[in-house]
Amino acid sequence: MKIALITDTHWGVRNDNIAFMDNSKKFLDEIFFPYLNANNIRTVVHLGDLVDRRKYINFNTARRLREDFLNPLSNGKYDVHFIAGNHDTYYKNTNSINSLQELVVEKYPFKVYDQLPFEVEFDNTIVLMLPWICDENREICLQKIRTTPASIVMGHLELAGFEMYRGSMVSHGDDRSIFSRHDMVLSGHYHHRSSDGSIYYLGSHAEFTWSDYNDQKGFHILDTDTRELTFIPNPYTMFAKFWYDDLSKTSPPECFDLNAFTGKIVKVIVQNKTDLYKFDRFIDAFEKVGVLEMQIVEDHLNLAVETDEEIINEAESTIGIFKKYIDQVNSSNLNKEKLEQTIIELYNEAISIE
Repeated sequence: MKIALITDTHWGVRNDNIAFMDNSKKFLDEIFFPYLNANNIRTVVHLGDLVDRRKYINFNTARRLREDFLNPLSNGKYDVHFIAGNHDTYYKNTNSINSLQELVVEKYPFKVYDQLPFEVEFDNTIVLMLPWICDENREICLQKIRTTPASIVMGHLELAGFEMYRGSMVSHGDDRSIFSRHDMVLSGHYHHRSSDGSIYYLGSHAEFTWSDYNDQKGFHILDTDTRELTFIPNPYTMFAKFWYDDLSKTSPPECFDLNAFTGKIVKVIVQNKTDLYKFDRFIDAFEKVGVLEMQIVEDHLNLAVETDEEIINEAESTIGIFKKYIDQVNSSNLNKEKLEQTIIELYNEAISIE
């Protein structure tokens, strides 16, 4: 049996930005649902963070969520399962109030796992569904993890030693050893797709911040018979970079088709700018193609780095900068793990309202 796995859709991301909703709809209409239909896949599991904001939802975002995602899932073709993530829950110590109860339960014929762990059988394969582990359900979840006959776990987990975003390792969270008896652990929560042994973080379906730049997004298909996990990439991106160099003989700026940047958030990184008039005309042309947002970076040479990858790491890894600073603080009274977790939570909330 094959199961489609999608996670961290974060409807309402970046202050309910319509362009990001349009990008998700394009992915759903042109990649996700056509793939499911073409391959006769009838079971879908969403592994948490259906919505972005924990406290409320914008009316237009609620409408787009319903029309673009929930309604197409409820056309009678699919057996659909939703697991609650941390962004779906109103409180941090209990999952009792959550977006799935308000937006999904009693409105759609979907199975929802929002407070307690639950075992589900898919074609003779038992899977343990784990909602976001909070103070209220922690002991129940841990007990179920220790005793369940399920060989596969699906959840929205916060485990130490994995990358939240590419290059940003998480040092807090539960120890992965609690899942040592399971064949596969499939999780949402961290937006960077990664794996280590039997644990797989599936990553978000689309780009939401610069931390996602050049980090392939998409969804997965799990074959419960072979335990093969197949990644289906999302070709539609929201972030792009353009390296401006008017001294280039092989690829001068005027030779590029700027229409490829329409609707994207763009960084124009200036390597060489010898003709100011030419540069201004280029930027005017860039803006006319309809970029969503543009940032011109002219001082990247002062970073003392040589490659695009180094510039990404040096200039954009905000969490990494915080973590380095915290690690360097010499104080016996400072709980570095708790401080780091607080900083990461604040950072995630901040980028959600950009």
